[in-house]
Amino acid sequence: MRQHGIQARAPRRYRVCTTDSRHPLPVAENLLDQNFDADRPDQVWLADITYIPTGEGWLYLSVILDLFTRKVVGWAMRDHMRAELTIAALTMAIQRRRPGAGLIHHSDRGSQYAAGDYRDMLKAAAIVQSMSRKGNCWDNAPMESFFGTLKTELVHHGEYPNRDAARRDLFAYVEGYYNRQRRHSAIGYITPEQAEAKAA
Repeated sequence: MRQHGIQARAPRRYRVCTTDSRHPLPVAENLLDQNFDADRPDQVWLADITYIPTGEGWLYLSVILDLFTRKVVGWAMRDHMRAELTIAALTMAIQRRRPGAGLIHHSDRGSQYAAGDYRDMLKAAAIVQSMSRKGNCWDNAPMESFFGTLKTELVHHGEYPNRDAARRDLFAYVEGYYNRQRRHSAIGYITPEQAEAKAA
């Protein structure tokens, strides 16, 4: 790296963020219990929301990640973080993947994931819901790691004048780079698409 003038991009200091789970909606059992091993694609999906600053205000990004391949299988962006945001990401994931019955969907306890419409979609697809313990971001560590990577490699190295600029950048990163080109240590330094092809 020194010979070629390459420097690693260091992440910003990590701060623990928790989800406000103070709502009367049903909370699912934590089925993962920090066991982040999967045997095949579409066995476990992880879901979460993050925030991207722009000159127009926050852009909210909802992502669904396959635990086995670390591939982003569903995503959505909105200027709000109501349940419509997470439902759009889940709709994309289900339409793209057509998972078999029994897939585990793990998220935090946020109201977007506990909402009736979201739970109905999971039930209709025979997907089993799992949720982290209250205020414990480590229960969804691979998802937090993805967002850390996204922000270290992309978001923290520029400023977005508006949400459309951020959307274009995020789309190119997720679909053009992360899934297809970025090698991942957790899957043997191959890309998510290569991991999926290898498992086929």
